[in-house]
Amino acid sequence: MLKKTEIEKKCEELVQPIVDAHQFELVDVEFVKEGSNYYLRVFADKEGGINIDDCVTISRELEAKLDADDFIEDAYILEVSSPGLGRPLKKDKDLQRSIGSDVEVKLYKAIDKQKEFEGQLVAFDENTITIQNGQEIIFNRNDIALIRLALDF
Repeated sequence: MLKKTEIEKKCEELVQPIVDAHQFELVDVEFVKEGSNYYLRVFADKEGGINIDDCVTISRELEAKLDADDFIEDAYILEVSSPGLGRPLKKDKDLQRSIGSDVEVKLYKAIDKQKEFEGQLVAFDENTITIQNGQEIIFNRNDIALIRLALDF
């Protein structure tokens, strides 16, 4: 049986040509178990935002490829959607686009009894992410559980 990361990688390889052909951006692919169900989730976006018809297009084309390859042993539910406002910043292109924006950083382990930080994303490289919130804070990327744009309501 394939591992979660192998399923996600294989699915990403199948869906990338679909999103490229329609000039969408592939944001993320995740394979998760919630309750008794498995979900294969594909998050896509485009300039101006992705709509339901775009999601249906990706879903139908990807479903045909998944059925042909049939590499996922467990039954699953395929979901294709927008990443939403609270989308995680996982890839370097997401981080680059967010330089200068306010972000939330959640850590696996606390630093000085604090696991959540907020500040302006000022820099990143392959090993670190730097925010500014009155002081410069540099995080090791391996210590970050989640980084996303801060939502102000």
